[in-house]
Amino acid sequence: MRILVTGGAGFIGTAVVRALAAAGHDVRVLDALLPAVHPRGAAPELPEGVRFRHGDVRDARAVERELAGVDAVCHQAAMVGLGLDLDDAPAYAGCNDLGTAVLLAAMARAGVRSLVLAGSMVVYGEGRYRCPLHGAVSPGPRLPTDLDAGRFEPPCPRCGAELRPALVAEDEPADPRNVYAATKLAQEHLASAWARACGGRVLTLRYHNVYGPGMPRDTPYAGVASLFRSALARGEAPRVFEDGGQRRDFVHVRDVARANLAALEAVGDRPPGGARAYNTGSGEVRTVGEMARALAAACGGPEPVVTGEYRLGDVRHITADSARLRAELGWRAEEPFAAGTAEFAAAPQRT
Repeated sequence: MRILVTGGAGFIGTAVVRALAAAGHDVRVLDALLPAVHPRGAAPELPEGVRFRHGDVRDARAVERELAGVDAVCHQAAMVGLGLDLDDAPAYAGCNDLGTAVLLAAMARAGVRSLVLAGSMVVYGEGRYRCPLHGAVSPGPRLPTDLDAGRFEPPCPRCGAELRPALVAEDEPADPRNVYAATKLAQEHLASAWARACGGRVLTLRYHNVYGPGMPRDTPYAGVASLFRSALARGEAPRVFEDGGQRRDFVHVRDVARANLAALEAVGDRPPGGARAYNTGSGEVRTVGEMARALAAACGGPEPVVTGEYRLGDVRHITADSARLRAELGWRAEEPFAAGTAEFAAAPQRT
């Protein structure tokens, strides 16, 4: 199968390209080499036989050239992370939503009808919670007054009781709580509309906290694991926000690449006009503090510092139920947390 991977020179994209090439697929890469991810403006080394083109998914002509003869698209290109502030909003909307719209329009013209979309767990906002009295509830917005006082756990919006976090399934309602999350949800909506309009097929992989070799260093747009690893590379203690108890699902980048391979090999057999989302997580609940301590220990660096600081756009707990992906696509996470963090601690970061 001939596959176009947008953003195929990025952290996750590179791992996806390697998995596809190793499986015998004919792979093309289109990547804008954004400075936030590629500060030197150079693409990483890709497998032999992979064709690389420097271009932006917002450039219709560049996209059309790369779609010629393609069977499926794996859309990884995006501006990621929470960003710095609302001044980043136009860039997020431009890269993520306009870029996706240009790509989908070009796919419709070219007759390419299979898409695997890199989604994100951020579309859920806060994770799933249960109140001892009221059952499943959705917490309200996090308040600066609570966070300033160190009250990080969201209370029940009906009685104020402490909530129990639980795993999030794909049928939970979307509740994006920052600009990046809003753009990722918009990507899904655009892809669904495209599928209905032209008989396309979309499988969206909602990534949880992806980590592993090749993460960019020293950028505010990287994930928390990369920020911790960057601090340790500088000889500094990782700075852990809130109390470090935030629950996450850290999934290794090679497992995410295998999920993309499984989705691409399955998407063409799906009924036309449909879209399906899959949580893509390890299935293991970890805390942000655990990740910081694991990396510090593996690096032999200073112990993490729990700061009590917060970002209002962050969520407290979000962990995945990836049973649908396992059941329908036969995928399961293979990389153990201890081995994965040890490998990540020893691997060079992208600079």
